[in-house]
Amino acid sequence: AENPTRCRRLVLRMAERLPSAKEASQARVEILNKYGEKLVGVLHDAGSKKLVILCHGFRSSKDESIFLNLTSALTSQGISVFRFDFAGNGESDGIFRYGNYRREAEDLRSVILYFSEQKYEICAILGHSKGGNVVLLYASVYHDVHTVINLSGRFALDRGIEGRLGRDFMQRIEKDGFIDVKDRTGKVEYRVTEESLKDRLDTDMHAACHSIDKECRVLTIHGSKDEIVPSEDAMEFAKLIPNHKLYIMEGANHSYAAHQGGLASVVLDFLKSNQVFLGMSENRTVFSRL
Repeated sequence: AENPTRCRRLVLRMAERLPSAKEASQARVEILNKYGEKLVGVLHDAGSKKLVILCHGFRSSKDESIFLNLTSALTSQGISVFRFDFAGNGESDGIFRYGNYRREAEDLRSVILYFSEQKYEICAILGHSKGGNVVLLYASVYHDVHTVINLSGRFALDRGIEGRLGRDFMQRIEKDGFIDVKDRTGKVEYRVTEESLKDRLDTDMHAACHSIDKECRVLTIHGSKDEIVPSEDAMEFAKLIPNHKLYIMEGANHSYAAHQGGLASVVLDFLKSNQVFLGMSENRTVFSRL
């Protein structure tokens, strides 16, 4: 039988002879949105003008582990990445607003225009949870990005409200005009106004799906064990979006906590199948096993 130690040394020598991928440089970038608010993000420049933009979810930020892991996977393949905070979130200017889906799509528009002016090719936009809704809404209005990835977005926006605001949320809104959402200590985390609640309820994902171009390739990934947005919502996207691929990740929860590697693999496979890597260096082989 072959000596295992000799085999490992042979593989290591082969790996050493392969040109290694240049580590992506990082730079803080500030972009003004259409309201004059500063959007703060991090550009991971992998030496390529091909760029994937990552969009976070509800009360989240660019620094969530799901985005850090995806950034690492993408840059290892020579794809540059920009992850940023929507207005009112993370380091960005502005006041946090409940709802706000279309306004966040406009934030994304400002980001895309900025990097287009810098001669980057926006090869994909990817959003998680609420960010999944944002990238789909963007694609329904603007038709300049042809690869969209929706991670665990919610289709039925009239659902999931009771879990945060209580069953009597409509009566409370009608009575007081707002609801303050508090943490376990009683501290107010954010305020839901009648206007912001109406913004969410009036955001029509059914109509948005019908407005996405047939040329736009859309991937929806959803965990079978998602505890926040049911996987049935992913099925609705699959029914309505013209050029759509659906991947249900068995056992994954809303944050893909135990499935980060699998999530990155599905995303990379989809980008490869859509020729995002076309024309790039082939010297980015990674040995996953010894």
